[in-house]
Amino acid sequence: MILLYETGDAQRNGAFILELQKFADFELVCWDNWTDEGLFELAGKLQGQTVLFRCRRPSAARFLEDNGIRLVNRAEVNRIANDKWQSYQLFLMLSVPAIPTYRTPQEFPCVAKTVDGHGGSEVEIINNPDSSKKFKSEVIFQPVIPHISDVRAYVIGNEVVGAVKRSSKDSFKKNFSLGADVEKYTLDSIQEIEILKIARALKADYIGVDFLLLEDGRHLFNEIEDPVGARSYYQTHDENIAELLVRHVDKKYG
Repeated sequence: MILLYETGDAQRNGAFILELQKFADFELVCWDNWTDEGLFELAGKLQGQTVLFRCRRPSAARFLEDNGIRLVNRAEVNRIANDKWQSYQLFLMLSVPAIPTYRTPQEFPCVAKTVDGHGGSEVEIINNPDSSKKFKSEVIFQPVIPHISDVRAYVIGNEVVGAVKRSSKDSFKKNFSLGADVEKYTLDSIQEIEILKIARALKADYIGVDFLLLEDGRHLFNEIEDPVGARSYYQTHDENIAELLVRHVDKKYG
């Protein structure tokens, strides 16, 4: 099998790569040439392989899949998970509770975020029309919603394998990579049912599903992560998520 990363991401995720390689014979391929010529070259290199696709490159994923390469996750997961507007449309279609999301500001203050940002990047609170900043790509807007914390659920195939609650006293951004405190979280039955509804609709192999935990006990879905990082999972769980993922891939595609 092939493990495909961009070079910078491979360097940041070296520990997870080593964990994956403990449980399967993965050849690590680092790739940064996403031009048409580069994609044709990559497709030739990957022919006949199952590829654990760890890049945020929806158009590249689609190209590779259209050229007969089996991706984990499939290209449609990459497209929806890496576009927050598309993720919101999926939440609406599935009738799961989600943060109201708009193309233009509906009120101030509001949260502005790029549709393709990740890791807490390109997310800002906008206090008034004059305080809007320039973003690198398309922007969506959400109300500022008071909440206790946010939760990331980790899903492999049709099973939730764990969840992490992330809290921060210093920032409304509650990403582990930005210094948020993390602890293991036990989903309630409704949360688990709705998370699996999302994963099954996507036909996903390995994703993260993020939601806000409100003060009154309700929850609102926020984002889908593909590829999803596992640092906070290892911080809070005894199971090895790399091993769980390899077992799933072997069973489904081996």
